[in-house]
Amino acid sequence: MREHVLIMNGDAEWFVSQLLVECPEYSYLAAVDPDQAIDVGSHAEILVGLAPALTEDLIGSMANLKWIHALTTGVDNLLSSPSVGQDVYLSNSSGFHGPQMSELAVLLMLSTLRDYPRILDNQKAAKWERWPQPLLEGRSACIVGVGSIAEALCSRLLAFGMTVTGVSDGRTEVPGFSRVYKRSEFTSAAADTDFLIILVPYSPATHHLVNDEVIAAMRPDAILINLSRGGCLDEQALEKHMTAGTIRAAALDVFEQEPLPSDSPLWHTPGVTITPHIGGVSDIYRKQVLPSVIRNLKAWNNGGGADLPDLIAREETV
Repeated sequence: MREHVLIMNGDAEWFVSQLLVECPEYSYLAAVDPDQAIDVGSHAEILVGLAPALTEDLIGSMANLKWIHALTTGVDNLLSSPSVGQDVYLSNSSGFHGPQMSELAVLLMLSTLRDYPRILDNQKAAKWERWPQPLLEGRSACIVGVGSIAEALCSRLLAFGMTVTGVSDGRTEVPGFSRVYKRSEFTSAAADTDFLIILVPYSPATHHLVNDEVIAAMRPDAILINLSRGGCLDEQALEKHMTAGTIRAAALDVFEQEPLPSDSPLWHTPGVTITPHIGGVSDIYRKQVLPSVIRNLKAWNNGGGADLPDLIAREETV
């Protein structure tokens, strides 16, 4: 008997049309939101969707659930979900976010360095004001977390004539990086760069990795950018330093609480640029993520959960 795959996504019908050709061994069900997914697919054995959109009600309704494949890299909510039993396999989609993450990083670097919000304010006020425009060329960037996205960003920053360093305990040498600091050397790395860019995955070990001590070590003209997860940055420490003017600027795409509450002081903190967690998305996302879905569905059909190429290791909870 064919296993049922429930695709919950705004492009669910498109995914089904592609998967019927590439992986015809399954029966597919399409839903655009959790309520529809519960109506049409609560009996399915496999669930595919963006991790943050997979609700507790949906997962809890799926009595036959064997495997969840996330259309995202991050699966924080699924790892902590009480509805995802230890017998449920969990896999993710990664390795293709380099272009969009890198382009947002460069956008934020240029915007904060050149004070682009000031330019927009002047346009609204019909004010003609000129000042010397700072260049990326000759500046340095330190990337915290040296994975595939960091490598993609590094190649783009080198094209701007920048020097790139990294912070990692897992790698000592990376093509294009002039140096990789250990985490024990983090404050030294932060003190020696123009841009500190957070790309490290979130975990208990990286909770508030960028803390008061690290921010205090940054130069007054340095810029902090967080594109990873909100929990990697101590937001209260950042707010304190930004209010005091101890670093030049900060750009944040991710936050400890999302959506960022309207009463958060970060909205109005001088020098802070906020984007609504858009770093990983793109206008061709479904085409980018489809190969991961196909690859994992084929592996599941051939050998089950143990053969999933993007299997997430999960620790047993007591």
